[in-house]
Amino acid sequence: MGTIPIASDHAGFQLKEQLKAYLESKGFEIKDMGCYSEESTDYPDVIHPIANLINKGEYEFGFIMCGSGNGVSMVANKYENVRCALCWNAEISALAKKHNNANIVALPARFITFDEAKDIVNSYLSSDFEGGRHQRRIEKIKQMLH
Repeated sequence: MGTIPIASDHAGFQLKEQLKAYLESKGFEIKDMGCYSEESTDYPDVIHPIANLINKGEYEFGFIMCGSGNGVSMVANKYENVRCALCWNAEISALAKKHNNANIVALPARFITFDEAKDIVNSYLSSDFEGGRHQRRIEKIKQMLH
Protein backbone atom coordinates (compact mmCIF):
# COMPACT_ATOMS: atom_id res chain seq x y z
CA MET A 1 0.00 0.00 0.00
CA GLY A 2 2.97 2.30 0.35
CA THR A 3 4.70 4.23 3.08
CA ILE A 4 3.18 7.29 4.70
CA PRO A 5 5.44 9.75 6.53
CA ILE A 6 3.94 11.30 9.64
CA ALA A 7 5.26 13.92 12.06
CA SER A 8 4.15 16.03 15.00
CA ASP A 9 5.37 18.29 17.74
CA HIS A 10 4.71 17.48 21.40
CA ALA A 11 1.10 18.77 21.24
CA GLY A 12 0.32 16.36 18.42
CA PHE A 13 2.30 13.42 19.77
CA GLN A 14 -0.61 11.42 21.20
CA LEU A 15 -2.71 11.86 18.06
CA LYS A 16 0.28 10.90 15.89
CA GLU A 17 0.74 7.70 17.86
CA GLN A 18 -2.96 6.84 17.52
CA LEU A 19 -2.97 7.56 13.78
CA LYS A 20 0.20 5.51 13.28
CA ALA A 21 -1.43 2.46 14.83
CA TYR A 22 -4.64 3.05 12.91
CA LEU A 23 -2.90 3.41 9.53
CA GLU A 24 -0.72 0.36 10.20
CA SER A 25 -3.89 -1.63 10.96
CA LYS A 26 -5.13 -0.61 7.49
CA GLY A 27 -1.98 -2.06 5.89
CA PHE A 28 0.14 1.08 5.48
CA GLU A 29 3.79 1.28 6.45
CA ILE A 30 4.54 4.40 8.48
CA LYS A 31 7.71 6.48 8.51
CA ASP A 32 7.58 8.22 11.88
CA MET A 33 9.61 11.40 11.56
CA GLY A 34 9.14 12.57 15.15
CA CYS A 35 8.69 13.77 17.65
CA TYR A 36 8.99 10.75 19.89
CA SER A 37 7.56 11.96 23.22
CA GLU A 38 5.47 14.70 24.79
CA GLU A 39 8.62 16.60 25.73
CA SER A 40 8.47 20.14 24.36
CA THR A 41 9.57 20.20 20.71
CA ASP A 42 9.94 23.07 18.28
CA TYR A 43 7.60 22.15 15.41
CA PRO A 44 9.91 23.41 12.63
CA ASP A 45 12.51 20.84 13.70
CA VAL A 46 10.18 17.93 12.88
CA ILE A 47 8.29 19.46 9.97
CA HIS A 48 11.20 20.63 7.80
CA PRO A 49 12.43 17.04 7.22
CA ILE A 50 9.03 15.63 6.21
CA ALA A 51 8.18 18.64 4.03
CA ASN A 52 11.57 18.41 2.35
CA LEU A 53 11.03 14.73 1.46
CA ILE A 54 7.59 15.44 0.01
CA ASN A 55 8.92 18.51 -1.79
CA LYS A 56 11.56 16.31 -3.48
CA GLY A 57 8.95 13.70 -4.40
CA GLU A 58 10.33 10.95 -2.16
CA TYR A 59 6.84 10.51 -0.70
CA GLU A 60 3.53 11.26 -2.37
CA PHE A 61 1.84 12.66 0.75
CA GLY A 62 2.04 12.81 4.53
CA PHE A 63 0.26 13.79 7.71
CA ILE A 64 1.49 16.34 10.25
CA MET A 65 0.04 17.70 13.46
CA CYS A 66 0.50 20.19 16.24
CA GLY A 67 -1.89 21.80 18.70
CA SER A 68 -3.68 24.07 16.21
CA GLY A 69 -2.28 22.69 12.97
CA ASN A 70 -1.27 26.21 11.98
CA GLY A 71 2.43 26.19 12.87
CA VAL A 72 3.15 22.90 11.12
CA SER A 73 1.25 23.95 8.00
CA MET A 74 3.12 27.27 7.84
CA VAL A 75 6.45 25.46 7.88
CA ALA A 76 5.38 22.85 5.32
CA ASN A 77 4.05 25.45 2.90
CA LYS A 78 7.47 27.12 2.69
CA TYR A 79 8.44 24.35 0.26
CA GLU A 80 7.73 25.03 -3.39
CA ASN A 81 6.18 21.64 -4.21
CA VAL A 82 4.22 21.23 -0.98
CA ARG A 83 0.53 22.00 -0.75
CA CYS A 84 -0.32 21.55 2.91
CA ALA A 85 -3.95 21.88 3.96
CA LEU A 86 -5.14 22.40 7.51
CA CYS A 87 -8.06 19.99 7.85
CA TRP A 88 -10.47 19.90 10.77
CA ASN A 89 -13.21 17.73 9.26
CA ALA A 90 -13.69 15.10 6.56
CA GLU A 91 -15.30 17.44 4.03
CA ILE A 92 -12.38 19.90 4.18
CA SER A 93 -9.97 16.98 3.81
CA ALA A 94 -11.75 15.62 0.73
CA LEU A 95 -11.83 19.05 -0.90
CA ALA A 96 -8.15 19.60 -0.09
CA LYS A 97 -7.38 16.52 -2.19
CA LYS A 98 -10.03 16.91 -4.90
CA HIS A 99 -9.54 20.62 -5.58
CA ASN A 100 -6.08 21.50 -4.25
CA ASN A 101 -4.24 18.19 -4.66
CA ALA A 102 -2.90 18.69 -1.13
CA ASN A 103 0.11 16.50 -0.46
CA ILE A 104 0.30 17.14 3.26
CA VAL A 105 -2.63 17.19 5.65
CA ALA A 106 -2.17 19.17 8.86
CA LEU A 107 -4.36 18.16 11.77
CA PRO A 108 -5.19 20.40 14.79
CA ALA A 109 -4.60 17.86 17.55
CA ARG A 110 -6.03 19.97 20.37
CA PHE A 111 -9.26 20.64 18.51
CA ILE A 112 -10.30 17.27 17.07
CA THR A 113 -10.97 13.84 18.51
CA PHE A 114 -9.23 10.68 17.35
CA ASP A 115 -12.46 9.62 15.61
CA GLU A 116 -12.55 12.95 13.75
CA ALA A 117 -8.88 12.49 12.82
CA LYS A 118 -9.64 9.03 11.42
CA ASP A 119 -12.49 10.51 9.36
CA ILE A 120 -10.16 13.24 8.03
CA VAL A 121 -7.48 10.71 7.10
CA ASN A 122 -9.96 8.29 5.50
CA SER A 123 -11.60 11.08 3.54
CA TYR A 124 -8.24 12.22 2.20
CA LEU A 125 -7.13 8.69 1.33
CA SER A 126 -10.37 7.89 -0.49
CA SER A 127 -10.41 11.10 -2.55
CA ASP A 128 -8.77 11.74 -5.91
CA PHE A 129 -7.57 14.98 -7.44
CA GLU A 130 -10.09 16.16 -10.03
CA GLY A 131 -7.60 18.00 -12.26
CA GLY A 132 -9.04 20.28 -14.95
CA ARG A 133 -9.69 23.81 -13.73
CA HIS A 134 -8.17 22.84 -10.37
CA GLN A 135 -4.84 21.98 -12.01
CA ARG A 136 -4.76 25.40 -13.68
CA ARG A 137 -5.30 27.04 -10.31
CA ILE A 138 -2.57 24.99 -8.64
CA GLU A 139 -0.12 25.99 -11.36
CA LYS A 140 -0.84 29.64 -10.54
CA ILE A 141 0.32 29.17 -6.94
CA LYS A 142 3.97 29.06 -7.98
CA GLN A 143 3.74 31.92 -10.51
CA MET A 144 4.73 34.59 -8.03
CA LEU A 145 7.81 32.63 -6.97
CA HIS A 146 9.51 32.93 -10.33
